[in-house]
Order: sequence, then C-alpha cells, then structure tokens
Amino acid sequence: MTINNDIKKVLILGSGALKIGEAGEFDYSGSQALKAIKEEGIETVLINPNIATVQTSEGVADTVYFLPVTPFFVEKVIEKERPDGILLAFGGQTALNCGVALYQSGVLEKYQVKVLGTPVQAIMDTEDRELFVKKLDEINVKTIKSEAVDNIADARRAAAELGYPVIIRAAYALGGLGSGFCDNEEELNVLAEKAFSFSPQVLVEKSLKGWKEVEYEVVRDRFDNCITVCNMENFDPLGIHTGESIVIAPSQTLSNTDYHKLRELAIRIIRHIGIVGECNVQYAYDPESEDYRVIEVNARLSRSSALASKATGYPLAFVAAKLGLGYGLFDLNNSVTKTTSAFFEPALDYVVCKIPRWDLGKFQGVARELGSSMKSVGEVMAIGRTFEEAIQKGLRMIGQGMHGFVENKELVIPDIDKALNEPTDRRIFVISKAFRAGYTIDQIHDLTKIDKWFLQKLYKIICTANELEACSKISEIPTELMRRAKVQGFSDFQIARAIYKENMEDTEKALLQVRQERKYRGILPVVKQIDTLAAEYPAQTNYLYLTYSGTENDVTYLGDKRSIVVLGSGAYRIGSSVEFDWCGVQALNTIRKEGYRSVMINYNPETVSTDYDMCDRLYFDELTFERVMDILELENPHGVIVSTGGQIPNNLAMRLDEQRVNILGTSAKSIDNAEDREKFSAMLDRIGVDQPRWKELSSMDDIKAFVDEVGFPVLVRPSYVLSGAAMNVCSNDEELERFLKLAANVSKKHPVVVSQFIEQCKEIELDAVADKGEIIMYAISEHIEFAGVHSGDATIQFPAQKLYVETVRRIKRISKQIAKELNISGPFNIQYLAKGNEIKVIECNLRASRSFPFVSKVLKINFIELATRIMLGLPVEKPHKNDFDLDYVGIKASQFSFNRLQKADPVLGVDMTSTGEVGCIGDDVSEAILKSMLSVGLRIPKKNILLSTGTAKQKVDMLDAAKMLASKGYNLFATGGTHRFLQENGVPSTLVYWPSETGMQPQALDMLHEKKIDMVVNIPRDLSVGELDNGYRIRRAATDLNIPLITNARLASAFIKAFCTLSVDDIQIKSWQEYK
Repeated sequence: MTINNDIKKVLILGSGALKIGEAGEFDYSGSQALKAIKEEGIETVLINPNIATVQTSEGVADTVYFLPVTPFFVEKVIEKERPDGILLAFGGQTALNCGVALYQSGVLEKYQVKVLGTPVQAIMDTEDRELFVKKLDEINVKTIKSEAVDNIADARRAAAELGYPVIIRAAYALGGLGSGFCDNEEELNVLAEKAFSFSPQVLVEKSLKGWKEVEYEVVRDRFDNCITVCNMENFDPLGIHTGESIVIAPSQTLSNTDYHKLRELAIRIIRHIGIVGECNVQYAYDPESEDYRVIEVNARLSRSSALASKATGYPLAFVAAKLGLGYGLFDLNNSVTKTTSAFFEPALDYVVCKIPRWDLGKFQGVARELGSSMKSVGEVMAIGRTFEEAIQKGLRMIGQGMHGFVENKELVIPDIDKALNEPTDRRIFVISKAFRAGYTIDQIHDLTKIDKWFLQKLYKIICTANELEACSKISEIPTELMRRAKVQGFSDFQIARAIYKENMEDTEKALLQVRQERKYRGILPVVKQIDTLAAEYPAQTNYLYLTYSGTENDVTYLGDKRSIVVLGSGAYRIGSSVEFDWCGVQALNTIRKEGYRSVMINYNPETVSTDYDMCDRLYFDELTFERVMDILELENPHGVIVSTGGQIPNNLAMRLDEQRVNILGTSAKSIDNAEDREKFSAMLDRIGVDQPRWKELSSMDDIKAFVDEVGFPVLVRPSYVLSGAAMNVCSNDEELERFLKLAANVSKKHPVVVSQFIEQCKEIELDAVADKGEIIMYAISEHIEFAGVHSGDATIQFPAQKLYVETVRRIKRISKQIAKELNISGPFNIQYLAKGNEIKVIECNLRASRSFPFVSKVLKINFIELATRIMLGLPVEKPHKNDFDLDYVGIKASQFSFNRLQKADPVLGVDMTSTGEVGCIGDDVSEAILKSMLSVGLRIPKKNILLSTGTAKQKVDMLDAAKMLASKGYNLFATGGTHRFLQENGVPSTLVYWPSETGMQPQALDMLHEKKIDMVVNIPRDLSVGELDNGYRIRRAATDLNIPLITNARLASAFIKAFCTLSVDDIQIKSWQEYK
C-alpha cells in the first residue's frame, strides 16, 4: 500500500449554510470523505456552522467546530488543533476559496499543514480565468474567447472587441453568481457593476447560446491513472446554468465518435492540470460542425458529482478522499460492488434524469427567466429504463403540483412562442402545451434549440395520451396501450385523468380503480438493481428502482416482517431541507441498531439518506401513494415511519392507513386531527386552550365583517398550503383587497382563513417526543424576532433566554394536555404566542420539525433516536437532563439567497424565504449571535451605517442600538423620519434622501453604489405601495451590491449589541465536544 503515513489528523472544511448553488450535496460529499478517512484510523476535525447536517452529528467527525468557514476562524482552529493535512474539495466553493486564501497568506505553510488531493496551484489554474486559458492553450484545447477585466471601462472595450452578445461572469463565484447575458452596452453596464461587487475580477466572454452542454466526471490518482465515471448532457442548450437545467445521464444524443473524442480530451485536460481526486469538465458542443469549447473545470466535488455518484453507484467523494491520502485507483475496491476495483468505468443500462426544483412563487417580484445565474433550491433524480419513464417520474417528484408531462392542470400562456424562446421554470410544460396546440417538432426545436431526439421522445408521450383520451371507460383501454403508457412513465392518476377528463369527482377512487384493473391484467412494476457495470460483473448492491420495462425482480423478498420502511423528505425546497434528511438518517441508524432491516424511499441525489450504505435497502423512487404502495406490497414490512421526512410523508398518512398499512407511532387519525384546522381548533376549545381568533370565509363581505370584529392587522391564508405559501399580513383595507385579488379568488370552493394577528408578541417553539401521550423529552426555544416572521426564517435561541418562569410553566402544562389528547407517540412540535403571560397556540405538527437537529445537538440528546425507539415499541426512560441546566446558548440563524433572485424584495414576512440555516454555540447570547451572523455572510461594519427604522415603535426599539453605535464611533446616516428621531434623542446622524425625493443630495442609493456604506438596517413600515417602492429600491441595491442588510429591528439590535460589546478576537474557539 502506498499511503502517506505521517498524517495522523486531518481538517475538513464544510460549506456552511445551505444556499442556492451550494446545498445538500456537500453534506453528502463531506460525510463520505469523513467516512473514508476514519476507516484509515486518522483523526478528523470538521469546521461547519451548519448544525442541521448529518456530517456535524455524533460519530461522524471526531471534533466539530460550529464556526464560520472564513480564513480568520479556520486559522484559529489550525492554530489550536495542529492538523497534519487539510481537505478543500468537499465543501463547495466556500471551502475552496477559503483554502486558496489560507495558502496565499502563508498560513498553511506556517503551521505545516499539507493540502491533500489536488494541489492549490492546480485549483488556482482552474479558478482564475486567465491562468486557465493559458494552461489549456499549452495542450491546444479550445476554450471560449474571453477577457478578464478589473474595471467597467475595460469591460466595455472587451465586449466591443468580442462582439455582442456576450456573457459576464464573476471569477471565484459559485453557481454563476453575478453573471448574465448582455445584448448591448446598456445591459453590460448594469450587470458589470453587480458582478464587481462580488468579485475583483470579471470575465467578459463570447456567448455560444444554443450549443449543447455536455459534462464529464473524471477521476485521477497521483500515479496518473484516469477514468471517466459518467458523462451527462443538458436537456436545455447552453445559456442556462447547469444547475437550472434538466440533465440526462448517460448522454443520449452524442454519437460514439463524439463521446470518445470528448472523453479523451477530458482525461488530457486533468492530467495536464494535475488534479488528484475528482473533477468535472464542462463542454459546449456544436453537433453540426463537431466543434467544441471547454467551458470550465471544477477542481472540487460539485453538485454534478453527487448526481454522478447516485446515478452510477460509484462513490466519487469516498474515492476522492482515499486518493487524496495517496492511494492509487487499483488499490481500492468499489465499495458498492465489493468485487470490482475502483479502476472500472461504470456502464449503465438505464437512464437518469435530474430536474431542478424552484420556489420562485415564494418571492415578491422575482424575475422568473432562467439564465446563467442559478436560482433553483433543490433537485430530484429519476431512474427509468426509457427516457420517457425517467422524465415523467422526475416531473412528479419535483412536487410542484404536476403529474408528469401530460394530464396536468391547464397552464394559461398568452404567447407560446415567447414562452418557448425565453425559458422560465415552467418551460417543459410549455412544450407539452405547444404540442397540443399543433406545433411540430421542428418548430419547437427552432424556438428552444432543444435537441430533436428529446422532442421526439416527448412527442411519443403526447401520442399515447391522445390514444388514452379516446377511451371513455377504464375497461375500454387495450392492454397493449395500458402497458405502453406505464413503460412511458404514466402514473395511475394520469391514466384516470385521461379517461374521465374534467368530470373526475373523486380522484382517489378513480386512481384505485385504475390500479385494480392494472393489477388484474398483470401489469406490474419490477424491481431492478443499480448495476454499475451493466451486468458484465456481478454487482451486489441494494440500490434499487422500479420500472415497467423488465420481467423479473432482482431482489428475493423474505416477507419476514422484519423490515421498517422510512419515507424520505423528497426534493429540498424552501421549508423542507437538510434537517429532515438528518432526521431520516438518525431513524435508519436506530432501526439498524435495534436489529431490524432498514428500508429508505427517497429520490433526492443531494442527500446522505440516499447513500447506498446508510440502510439495508434503498429504493431510489417516487414518494407518491402509487409507488409507495407498490414497494410496500413487495416489501411486506413490519411498519412504516412517516414522521421524520417533513410534510410529504405526513400527507400520505391517511391514505396509507386506509390501505391497512401499519403506521408506526402516532395514528393517522391523530395526524389528521392536528392537520385539519377545524378539528384541531375544536379540540383546543374542548380542553380550554387559547388560540388566536380565526374564521374560514368564502366571500369578501364575510371577510370584511370579521375584520371589523377583530381589527387590523389580520393574517390571511388560502386553505391547504405548505410552509406559509401565499400567506400575508394585511394592515389596512387597501392591502387586504390587493392581496386577495393576487393570491386567492375567494369562493365557496376555495375559502380563505383569516385570523387575528397579535403585534409585539413573542413566538416560542416546543420540540418534544412523547410515548402514548406522555411527554418523555422536550425543548423550549424562543425567537429573537417578534411573531410575524416565519419560524423557518426567524433567529432562534435555545435554551430560551428571556421567558418568564410562569410562561414556561404554562407552556409545559398545555403541551402535556395536547400530547395526551392526541395520544402522541413519537416526535411533535407546537408553536406558541406569548404576550405578558397570555399564551396562545398557533399550530401543532405531529412530526419532526426543522429545529429537531438544532435542539438535539445543543442539548446533546438525540430526539429522533428516542422517538424511533418509541415507534418501534421499545422501552425508553426519561433523560435526566433539561434545558435549564446548560451553561451555554445556541443560536440558529437563517441563510438567505436573495442575491441570486433578481428583483425579489429581500424582506422577511410570514412567508418563508430562507434557503438554509446555521447553528452556533457560545457562552452567552452575544457570542453565539456574532458567530452565527458571521456564518450566514454578514460582516462587522467598518465605519458607515445607513438606518431607516420603520414605525415609531420600531424607532424606539432601535434607539439603544443606535446609541451604542454612536458611542463606538460609527458614522450614522439616516433617512428623514429616522434622522429627526435620532436628533431629538441626542444621537448624531447625517441626513440622506429617499429615491423618491429627487433633486436632493446626498441620495441614499448613490452612497450605496459608491461603496460608502458598510451595513444597511432598513425596516419596512408597512406594506403600502409607496413605502415598499422606496424601501425596496434601497434593500434591493444593498443585496445586489453585496452590502450586509438587516430588515428586522430586534435582530438588528441583537447583532449591533453583539459587535459593539465583543470584537472578533473575543470569540472563543471551542469545539462542540468542549461544551459540556
């Protein structure tokens, strides 16, 4: 074995909070790397402030630091821990940039830390555009014509020389941040300014819109052995960021010669650059002229490497970590197949389709066009034997209310040509509509530049749908047609919809009829293994998918009732992300420990739960009722766990229960009693627990009458939505009417729930685990912001710091009553409002909530492990520890990605908008707040701060903070009302003007553009149009120009207090293990 033996301790950099462009895939790659290094008996240290991830759990790394991944803190940890080696490739762009900075400033050399894997010089050669082009010129590889510039004047000149259209990109940025297309100089000026605020170097390059985009994942060891693991192609042509495009693997439209030519090039490139481990090479390819250009090389594990690992069963991150330690490819066994060495290239007998998930509907005013900057928040991967099957499965998995490529609710599109030509997040459904409207394959190809091969396949789906629609009864469908529909990925629901058209009254009944008829005719899915060598070598893996193209199952089922099925959480989205993956993995671990067979159903390629060795059987497939029933009928398990995967499995509880599936833990009936507002509300009244007044109303007049009764402000929400989608607080008649027109046409069929909104009120959460109605363990945490900020966006402190003892006592008493009344067994969460000592219940979820990993790790008691033991019917005893005994405090802060969502208003409200979170621990609130705010990308301001602080009440709330700033020597700039208020209270500030006050100087916007402001505190007064416009322009400018922005008075006060009383040097460098 050729391995470096001086390495006893390794430091790994994580990627911090999940954000757009850098999400769960790095939790997966980091966990794999830690596993690979631990096997070698090497001690591991991890820095990652993201407390919800699996990699920061007990038993993964030896030491964990919840600290910002910035050069300052990483240097402090190196100084304290003295590691021998460091890994930079497993934490996305964040870790890579941090590592390069430490290398350039000489820190790594000073402490003699060796960079394992790809050398830093090679990383710089791929990240710095000029070096990259120079490097590839040496071996005559073509790159896109571009010029790196460091000011706007040069950018204009470069663009003129290259000729429009051009594309602008910021160097060293992630997921195309600060990039876009420009057709003329006017557009260039706007984009270039934005790009320069994220990076000192900006690239101007010739646009090749309309070419194909192809990607290869390549692995190389230090002995110069190379293999390509997987190649993929984008469904969308060049011009849409890979993270935004539907991706197909292996590529379907390249000819054999094209495939080998590009493969040979990829290997030549990584040998020349000197990558050790894994990297991806992206090409632009023009099939007409057989011409190519290399777009970029990422010298780290990327989003597509997670996809490639899951698509082939070849664990890239695991292998890359081993190669970084000095192994060769021939030394390693492929850990999936166990028999073949890692030196084999996988070959696939199935097709994989990745589809992004956007949540653009959550943002006010966001631009929906897709381009070179990434906006998607998650992704799904579907596996099928045909392209049609994979894409239809994938479109159901995204969970945006679509049932596949056809048989969806009608999309209203005024101009089909425009919608095909200018891609948005709905383009695939526009193609379906265009086919129905009589467009030909050629016409659609000309407008979209999507390869005709894909369009032909999609057209086949349309033809089958037309044949199905010609039948009017299920029994009329010819068996051949029904089988063909299933092979093309039609769901039972789509078949039912095609037959019953508009007059389908009871969808669930119709679906079950189709299912019955289908089983009667013997049309059943088969289970196939992901067989990484296309069956050339025996591959023993329990990595499975279901398909209708095949005749026999690859698995023999014992039917011994020893399996427990855990339903996963599906695509990451706003409101359900890595925290539920953590819950699922903890449940799987507990099930295995107790001697049961653990089975996972999930389809998100970014997750640790879909890692082949996390459970005994992994079904990489849909979480629809139809597919879950298919699997349960084969698996015949002891029971199913629906409470650890967020809302998706929770919604299946009632339907599975009707099919007599054994749901472990809380009964489906109780879940329904808590989810249904009417039933839950009636129960609270019965046991005498207070709640905010609310009514379900179905006409404008009724709504007005109710509002007159309770008074403004009110919270309005259309019934049946997840995570506050389309909820709003309205504070006057004008807003109420405007919102109801936008969000919901109120009708008998679609009533609206209006509830009284209590201002200046604390929000408190209880996360707990109960056994047959008795609470075993609980955690009470308190929001820093007042109610009105969605709990997923709020900054949360645990243990609660400022609650009356009486309030806590009442919360415990009410929680006990609710747990008993609903007879809860397993995890649950209740949200409370408290004002004075009055306490009201907002809602209760009978499942794990997003704060479970946070409270489990701060308390060091694994809530999910307890809950899983209870659900398995094992005895548990109450832990002897509660949250009053802790000598430290944890702060969970939210990460926002507004800088990627062009035009969205970066303001917090009742609708959730954060994409991720961090959790940091400190000896007191200020220290924990400072750590967590720095972790989500805020910076401590140097000198100048712009304040505009909302209503009179909020101005008073902010006064102490403003005084602190002034006494610390900060220069305050304030808009009209705020300036007067500060003057009256003896705080000096300089008056600046709103955008609407034209002709007055100094203008707030100009100061932001001139980089004169280091931090903006902008608190919207209310949601009226004029207020929103003025404030919106300032908030949006701060976001686009990368200036820290806070829009909540209580959070701003807490952050200001923290950085005025503590400096960065006062922050203690303590690991999670040291907080006892």
